[in-house]
Amino acid sequence: MSDIFIDYTNVMADAVGDENGLFDENFMALANRAEATHKALVKRHKSGDLPFFDLPYKTDDAKKLIRAARAIRKNFANMVVLGIGGSAIGTTALFTALRDAAHNSLSAKKRDGVRLFVTDNIDPDNFGQILSSLKIKETVFNVISKSGATAETMSQFMIVADLLKKKVGKDWKKHFILTTDAKSGTLRAIADKNKIKSFIVPDGVGGRFTALTPVSLLPAAAAGIDILSLLKGAARMDERCSVKDFMLNPAYLFASVHYLLDTARGKKMTVMMPYSSRLKDVADWFRQLWAESLGKRTDIEGNPIYAGQTPIKALGTTDQHSQVQLYVEGPFDKMVCFLEVEKHSKDIVIPKEFGDFPGVAYLGGHSLGELLDIEKRGTEYALTSNKRPNMTIKMSEVNEYAVGQLIYMLEVATAFAGGLYNVNAFDQPGVEFGKQYAYAMLGRPGHEEKRADFEESLGGDRRVV
Repeated sequence: MSDIFIDYTNVMADAVGDENGLFDENFMALANRAEATHKALVKRHKSGDLPFFDLPYKTDDAKKLIRAARAIRKNFANMVVLGIGGSAIGTTALFTALRDAAHNSLSAKKRDGVRLFVTDNIDPDNFGQILSSLKIKETVFNVISKSGATAETMSQFMIVADLLKKKVGKDWKKHFILTTDAKSGTLRAIADKNKIKSFIVPDGVGGRFTALTPVSLLPAAAAGIDILSLLKGAARMDERCSVKDFMLNPAYLFASVHYLLDTARGKKMTVMMPYSSRLKDVADWFRQLWAESLGKRTDIEGNPIYAGQTPIKALGTTDQHSQVQLYVEGPFDKMVCFLEVEKHSKDIVIPKEFGDFPGVAYLGGHSLGELLDIEKRGTEYALTSNKRPNMTIKMSEVNEYAVGQLIYMLEVATAFAGGLYNVNAFDQPGVEFGKQYAYAMLGRPGHEEKRADFEESLGGDRRVV
C-alpha cells in the first residue's frame, strides 16, 4: 500500500514569482516557531490533552464497532445519521470516498452494507422527504451529539422517536443508536434511562476531529467500509508526522505552506480542489476543520488577531467551468490545493466515434481517467503560468488506507497551524453566539434574560426593499 505525498513545487517563487511565491528563506525563518509548536504538541499529547493523536491505534475499539455493524446489517437495511457539523461531515466524506456512488441504489447483495443517509440539516423539506422515502421498520437511526443538547439533532431525534412509537410501538428503542458523552449530557441520560444501545464520543476530541472515532467509524462500518484499514493508514501517517523537521513532515509542511502564503503573501483563501468525485466531500470536511479551528478573533494570550484563511471547495473538472476563471485571472488572494488520484477504481475508454469530425475525433482511444488527469495538469499549468500558487496532494488510489492517511494528515496539519498562528485550534467560541440565540428564542430554561437582550439588539426598523 502506497503513501500519499505532497508536491509543493508551485508555491515557490521560482514557479510563481517573487510577489506570490515562497523562498527557502521563508521556511528557514519559520524554523524556530515550527520547532516550538512541535514541542508544544508533543507535550500536550503526552499529557493526554490531545487524544485525537491516539485514534489511529484504537483498533480494539474498532473491532467492537465492526461487530456492532454486523448486527446492524443483519437487522436493518438502512441507517440514518442524525447529526450536524462534525457529527455528520466526516461520515459523509468517508461514505462518498469509499462506497460506490450508486451504493444506496444497489440491491442488498451488491452493496455489501446498509444504505446510509446523513441528515446534516434541519430543512423540513429535505428531512421530511428522507423519512417518507424509507421503510421505517427496516431503518436504524444513529443520533450523534457529544453534549446531547444540539438543538438541530435533538429536534430530529424527537421527531423520529414520535414516528417510531406510532409505527413500531414498544420496539421503538431498538431502532436507535445514540453516540454521545460517556457520562454526562441529555442524550446520555436518555440512553441510560431507556436502555438504548450507545457508543461514546471520546473525551477531548472535538466534533471536527471525530472522523476516526465511533462518530464516523460506526456508520462507515455499517455501510461496508473497512475501518481497520482506515486506522492503519492513519497510523502510517502518524509515523510520518512524528518527524521533528517540519520540512520533512507532511502535515507540518502543509500547514507551513498555508501559513506562510497567508501571512507573508496575502493568500487569505485556500481552495481544495479534488480531481476525483469520490473526494469532493473530503474537501467539504476540510472546510469545517480549517475554518472552525483557525478562524479566531484573539490569539492564545487574548490579543486581537483575526486569524484564519477562508477555505473553499471546488471539484475538477466541474469547477474548471465555473470557478477557475476567477482563480486564474482574479485577485491574487488565493492558493489552490489539488487532490490527485493516480489510478481510478474504474476507467472508461472513449470509443472512436464520429471520425469525420476532427473537433471530437481526437478523443477516441483515450480514456476518461486520462482526460481527467490532463485536465488537472491543464488547470495546474494555467494557475502557475499566471503566478497563482498551487500544490498537489497525490495518492495512488482512493481506498481506506489512503483516505485514513489524508484525514489524519489534515487533522495534524490543523493542530500545527494553530501553533503557527498562536491560536486555540480546538475551540469554536464564534459558533456559540448562534447557539445561544436559538436557545433563548426557543425558550430553553435559563436563557430568559438573554432573550430580552437579543430582542432588543435585533429590534428596530428593518431596511427591506
